[in-house]
Amino acid sequence: MSKKKGLSAEEKRTRMMEIFYETKDVFQLKDMEKIAPKEKGITAMSVKEVLQSLVDDGMVDCERIGTSNYYWAFPSKALHARKRKLEVLDSQLSEGNQKYANLQKSIEKAKIGRRETEERTMLAKELSSLRDQREQLKAEVEKYRECDPQVVEEIRQANQVAKEAANRWTDNIFAIKSWAKRKFGFEENKIDKNFGIPEDFDYID
Repeated sequence: MSKKKGLSAEEKRTRMMEIFYETKDVFQLKDMEKIAPKEKGITAMSVKEVLQSLVDDGMVDCERIGTSNYYWAFPSKALHARKRKLEVLDSQLSEGNQKYANLQKSIEKAKIGRRETEERTMLAKELSSLRDQREQLKAEVEKYRECDPQVVEEIRQANQVAKEAANRWTDNIFAIKSWAKRKFGFEENKIDKNFGIPEDFDYID
C-alpha cells in the first residue's frame, strides 16, 4: 500500500491561516502545536516552521510579552494587502492604457501612405499583446474591487473580536500581576520591568 501523501508547505500555511480566521483569537506556539494537528492535520513538528514562515511574510502578527510570543492574524490584514494589490493593478492598468494609446497613434501614423511594413506588423503585434494584458488587468482590478465591501465588514467584526481578545489577555496579565504581588510581595513597577510590560498598559476602549 502506498503511504498517504502529506500536506504541502502551501497547504499547511493555508490551513494555519484558517485557524486564525475561524477563531479570531490570539495564540502561543504551544497552543498552535495542540490545535493544528487536531483541527487541520498539520504535524506538531512542523507547526513552528509554518508559523514562522507566515510571520516572515507578514501574514501573521507576532508580539513578545514577557517570555512568551503571541500570534494572531485578522481579516483586516487581508484588506490592507488587497488594497495594496489594487493600487498596483490600477497603476499597471493606467500605464497599459497609455502605452496602448501611444501604439494606436503610431499605427495610424504608419498607415498613412504606406504599404504593409515590418515596423507596422511589429507594432500591431505589440498592440494586440497590450490589449490582452489590459483586459486581464481590468478583470483583476474588478475582482479586487468587488471583494472590498465584504472585507470591510470582516474588518469591522475582526476589530471587535481583536479588541475583546486583547482585553481578555489584559485581564489575564493584571490577574497574574496581582497574584505575584500577593504571593511574592513583588512591587508592580518591578514586575512590569522584568516582563516588558509598558507603563501605559491598559484595556482598549
